[in-house]
Amino acid sequence: MTSPAEYILTLSCPDRPGVVAAVSGLLAGHGCNIIESQQFGDRVGQRFFMRVQFAGELGEDELNAAFAALAPDFAMEFRLRDVARKPRVLIMVSKFDHCLNDLLYRVRSKALDIEIAAVVSNHPDLRPLTQSNGIDYHHLPVTPETKPKQEAEVLALVEHYQVDLVVLARYMQVLSEDLCEKLAGRAINIHHSFLPSFKGAKPYHQAYNRGVKLIGATAHYVTADLDEGPIIEQEVARVNHSHSPEDLVAIGRDVECLALARAVKWHAEQRVLLDGHKTIIFPR
Repeated sequence: MTSPAEYILTLSCPDRPGVVAAVSGLLAGHGCNIIESQQFGDRVGQRFFMRVQFAGELGEDELNAAFAALAPDFAMEFRLRDVARKPRVLIMVSKFDHCLNDLLYRVRSKALDIEIAAVVSNHPDLRPLTQSNGIDYHHLPVTPETKPKQEAEVLALVEHYQVDLVVLARYMQVLSEDLCEKLAGRAINIHHSFLPSFKGAKPYHQAYNRGVKLIGATAHYVTADLDEGPIIEQEVARVNHSHSPEDLVAIGRDVECLALARAVKWHAEQRVLLDGHKTIIFPR
């Protein structure tokens, strides 16, 4: 006897009575069993958010049709995913390898339930690391003059590999407004939280010279506003006068890896819902 399929449903709609009852009633009426359910009503924005993980015998197409029929009654936007289908991820990198290496390890150790479809870089340096994990590596150099062509190649790879999420794992290039729009809600970036205080080269050395007491990192969705997209996760570590600039760099790498890994995991599990310029996180 085969086990029932598991699905994750996420939705948002104007906040009003009856949404939870309608969703749970639909699932019960189709013989589905709710495994996990979380919801949040934004009192300021008057919008309701919900995430439900459930098991049932119905196929994905039938469930999508059932919720599509319900959605107009509540002006509801929803997304349904079969848990058995791992999100396919394209990772973009430059020369720093710590975030890429961390994500590769988490996938290999089954701590992160995604499929890394390919890695794209504007440098050749991380090809050995990537290919040693059995993953395709695409070296796409970029200059200001070739940027439109290079980004078109990136989009072609997103389509070719049927990518669900693009992760900028210390990709040291600014994406164009056009590419940001095309990847809206499905591209995550990581940066040190000193921005905008310590812009430019060697931000950790700048931080050392100013005697910072906290090292931070922020994972956020990519938008045309540089490093100002909706925040998914932040991580900090306390430092003091005894730490050298090199110590700060090392600590910074650790917090960058942690924040990015959590953001990717939560997105992959559909625990992140956009609420305007903010995010609603339904952690486990």
